[in-house]
Formats: sequence, structure tokens, C-alpha cells
Amino acid sequence: MTFDKERRLKPVRSCSRSIHTPLSPHLRRYAQAIGFCLLGCISTVPALADEPLQLSLIDGGTETTARQARGVLRAVDQATLSSDLAGRIAEMPFREGESFKKGDLLVRFDCAIYQAQLEAAQAAARAAQAELNQNRQLAEMRSIGKHAVELSAAHLAQSRSESRVYQVQVNRCRIEAPFDGRVVARHVQVYESVGQGVQLLDIVDNRHLEINLLVPSRWLSRLKPGQPFTFTPDETGTPFDAEVARIGARIDEGSQTLSLIGSISDQSAGLISGMSGTAQFTVIP
Repeated sequence: MTFDKERRLKPVRSCSRSIHTPLSPHLRRYAQAIGFCLLGCISTVPALADEPLQLSLIDGGTETTARQARGVLRAVDQATLSSDLAGRIAEMPFREGESFKKGDLLVRFDCAIYQAQLEAAQAAARAAQAELNQNRQLAEMRSIGKHAVELSAAHLAQSRSESRVYQVQVNRCRIEAPFDGRVVARHVQVYESVGQGVQLLDIVDNRHLEINLLVPSRWLSRLKPGQPFTFTPDETGTPFDAEVARIGARIDEGSQTLSLIGSISDQSAGLISGMSGTAQFTVIP
């Protein structure tokens, strides 16, 4: 039995086993071309994966590029209230999550001892005032000298200064809300005794929020105050309009990033401090 040289059996390898099938010269060249194309496509995949994601758009005949950056919402008014004196907490009307108005009592200390010291200082000041008035009358009658009058005036000034010191301490027994807001966390409880400088409450006002972003430093030439962008919180998934309010004054040398502060055009309901999301900028390259 004889076979044509061009139609003899050719081995073809597969991933699982080897089979033999006759191939013509045209089919061999066609298979080689397909193999080279597949290898070229596979070799370009890692290079494409390393490129940053940029979406090109056509807007009125002008090509634009959409750039994204991560950010977080921060409250303009937020504070951690601490104790200005050592004492026992007598009252804390608001708990976590509750709302309050500016001027409402947030913390009250038991300040009976400071109040007693204030009353004693005020009584000493009244006595010093009476002594000064008497000595001035005696000085007019030349019964005492000017030195006694000046000494009485010094005693009165000292008593008034002590009264002001105790008055400040009594005023610190009450901590009032500096703005409208809500209680984030209570670090102490009623009836606990705390020292000076101990953290008491974390408060925040969610009505005025800003967007804190970290963008690549190479964007600096394309950013300016007033530039619009959109921000989509992860928690809500609803985008809203914002604009660049301030640009950071320094670039981080390690990460090559720049801080960016965005202002919210419409303080939408449902936004609270701490929400994170994605900002999308549309720039002309």
C-alpha cells in the first residue's frame, strides 16, 4: 500500500492526547497564522491591565476623559468635648444619635465646692469694697494717710480677681452645645468622676459636609477651584453634584498624591459624615 507524500498522516498535539489527521499545505499555513494571532493577543493582556482606567467620551465633537478618585465625607463642624476641670458628672441629657440645638446643656458637673468658693470670694470682695469706702472718708478728714487707702484698694482688687477665677470654674461646670448637631459617642457616663482633660463627648453637624479626596499629583495642572465633578457615595449609590473648593498645599512625597476639598452644591438629605465614595471628573485632555 502506498500513500501520497502530501496526504500522509501528520501528528497534531492536544492538551490531553495526540491524534493524527491529514493536513494540506494551505491548512498548515492557515493554522500557523491563527496561532500567531492568539499568541499576540495573549501577550498584550498584561500590558492593558496595567494601564489606568480612563473613559473617553465625545461631547459636542470634543473628546474628553473621565477620571475617578476615592474620597470621604467630612463634617465642617465636629468636635470632641473634654473636661476643663476635675469633678463628678451630674447630668448628660443626650445619648448617641440624639439631636441637640446650639446652647443646649450637654454635660453638667457637680460643682458645689466651686460654687461655695465663689460665694466666699464675692463676700470678701464686698468687705474689701466697704473697707475702701470707709478709708476714703477717713482720708478726707485727714484721719488716715494715703497709704491706708491704697492698701484697701489693693485688697479690693485681689478679692475681685479671686471672684473672677472661681466664676470661671463655676462656668466650666456646664458644657453647652457650640452648634446644632448630634451626639456621635459618649466616652463617660453620669455619676462618674473624671479628671481635667478627659474626653467626654463626640459631636457632629451633618448639615454642612465637605468631600475629602486624594488625587494623583499629576492632576494638579488640570484642577482649579470651582471645577465641577460628581460624587457617588457607596452607601447610597446616588450621585450628586459638587465642585472643587480648595486644593491641598502640599504633595505627599511617598504616595505622590494631593489632597482636595470639594463642596457640596446641595446638602442632600441622608448624607452623613464618614460616607466614602467615588468622585468622577470630566476634563479636556
